[in-house]
Amino acid sequence: MDFLTAPDISPLLFAGLVAASFITAFVGVVTGAAGGLLLLGVMSMAMSPAVLIPVHTVVMLGTGFSRAVIMRRHIMRGTILPFAIGAGVGAIAGAKTFIALPISWLQLILGAFILLVTWAPQLGRIGAERGRFAVLGFFATFLGVFVSATGTLIAPLVASAAKDRFAHAATLGTLMMITHIAKLAAFGVIGFAVWSFAPLMAAMIVAGAAGNWIGDSMLLRMPERRFRIVLQLILTALALRLLWGALMQSGWL
Repeated sequence: MDFLTAPDISPLLFAGLVAASFITAFVGVVTGAAGGLLLLGVMSMAMSPAVLIPVHTVVMLGTGFSRAVIMRRHIMRGTILPFAIGAGVGAIAGAKTFIALPISWLQLILGAFILLVTWAPQLGRIGAERGRFAVLGFFATFLGVFVSATGTLIAPLVASAAKDRFAHAATLGTLMMITHIAKLAAFGVIGFAVWSFAPLMAAMIVAGAAGNWIGDSMLLRMPERRFRIVLQLILTALALRLLWGALMQSGWL
């Protein structure tokens, strides 16, 4: 059944995806990570892989934009230009390149990287900040063309540079917005057409904005130390999930 032109989306599923966008945006602000990945997991149960990543990208672009507007005074502006340059190069490379590494190796590398930067944050401060964020923009966007939710990759490096939870949430949302803009340009080159999902994407973007607004209010009530602990635990759980998946796919377990 098609609801509001969205192929194979019933009214109940439409409402469920909109609710998921609200909840995951709220989680993304309050925990500093995982919102996009959680939404991707929910959407993967309802959409085919051919449209999942482009639709998820559009929704997360809208969510990132609303977070950047709501929390604009906290954005670490010095990270934006180098990250955007890296993201542009990463999008071009991602649109023309097929990942040669098996998924299991990609998961293994990402999982290990996230654990290292989360529990040894000094590693995320090696070199000049501009150079770090340019490289991060490249890899986040290049990988994002294939796996979409790369906020988990960006989050630990943003956390290592952010002075507080507000700067972390605002900057992460802004950098992810840049990544999604670059990815959409790449999808345009590849030739994806997802505009039949426009009403669903618009509703999910509005719901995400509401989740961002409420999440921003919640940050005011959350102690800085608790935020950092929750962020570390979330990132660690996601990294361990990646490592477990890599070991299972490779047949090592």
